[in-house]
Amino acid sequence: MIPADAAVEIANSCRLELLDVDKIEAGLAVTAHPLVPLIWELDRVLAGDVGGYVHWGATTQNITQTGDILQLRAAHQIILGQIGQVLALLAPLAERHADDPCAGRTHGQHAVPATFGYKVGAWIDELCRHVERLHDAEPRVFVAMLGGAAGTLASFGAPGLEVQSGMAKHLDLVPMPVPGRTSHDHHAEYAAILAMLAATCRKIADETYTLMKPEFGEIEEPVPPGTVGSSTMPQKRNPKLSQDIRAAAAQVTALFPLALDAMRTEHEADGSTSVMVERVVQGSIELVGDIFARMILLFEGIEVKPERMRANLDLSGGLIMSERIMLALGERVGRQRAHDIVYEHAQDSAVQNVSFRELLVGDEEVGRHLSAQELDDLLDPASYTGACGEIARGQAERAREVVERLDSAQS
Repeated sequence: MIPADAAVEIANSCRLELLDVDKIEAGLAVTAHPLVPLIWELDRVLAGDVGGYVHWGATTQNITQTGDILQLRAAHQIILGQIGQVLALLAPLAERHADDPCAGRTHGQHAVPATFGYKVGAWIDELCRHVERLHDAEPRVFVAMLGGAAGTLASFGAPGLEVQSGMAKHLDLVPMPVPGRTSHDHHAEYAAILAMLAATCRKIADETYTLMKPEFGEIEEPVPPGTVGSSTMPQKRNPKLSQDIRAAAAQVTALFPLALDAMRTEHEADGSTSVMVERVVQGSIELVGDIFARMILLFEGIEVKPERMRANLDLSGGLIMSERIMLALGERVGRQRAHDIVYEHAQDSAVQNVSFRELLVGDEEVGRHLSAQELDDLLDPASYTGACGEIARGQAERAREVVERLDSAQS
């Protein structure tokens, strides 16, 4: 495209220490253009007429968008590393508490017993899928664009696509099949993954925030000595990390719709949508990095309280075991009849504040099929956690495998 000796001279001179940054910044203020002052400065430092070949055939968005993609790729590696750190902390947490029973809750109410390790396993599962999404998106997101003014490559002549491919290869990017300046779907896809990642972190932070409330008291995020929760209430041990994660995640998910709006670029270029998508991606990646910095701190020092979980399991006086009682009784009298019997006693227990066990023991029909000792065994929540332990240990192993792959890729 240009003389070979000019290419060598330009490459050798494209170093920040050779450029007058103050002059570039002054030019930016005057021109209100993000690239022209840099082109002027490169022209100044280049020997002879070589400066005339700088920026040959390209347009500004070709350079700025590709440059932004290079920065995004660097940030992408940092985010993957942070996810790996969180997974490395969640794996032993899931294992340690794989069999520690806690109340499973649906619609905010006790459902059936689960284990805390199972809960952590669900977090691991979701984060691992996000790692897959981030990897799968790489060839679509990390692309080089060099199509000229309207993406037609007319300014590069016949070898235009070859020039773009060469630039992409040099930068270890994928060339855009259609280097149009209107395409922002790859930005929107990445923003969507970041928003989903933030939403998962918010879910985890919400759970931490809730279970840290004194009424639950099942876990506590790290509260270093000397931390002040309130200027007026000395007793406060506030969930600062999970609180900040929730706030940042809300901002990320709020940014995402702007990325969809930025896809509606008209004709062959529209500067407003470029500004919009840049704001979404840069803002989201910064916030997600901040979220994971806090996630790492959270799980480095989280305190789990199995004894409080067990106490909360017993709050309902055995009502959390109604499904198990129904199924055991259903083997003798049929599922629906068993449901009706257990339902009646469960509702009476809840409304009248009487013992669920005593109501069952006092029921003649129940007594014909289940002894008091059998009922006591069936009312033990620790023996009704299903596959929770197996799932927790399986997800711990999966987390370690993903961390190992991430570490190998980073090295």
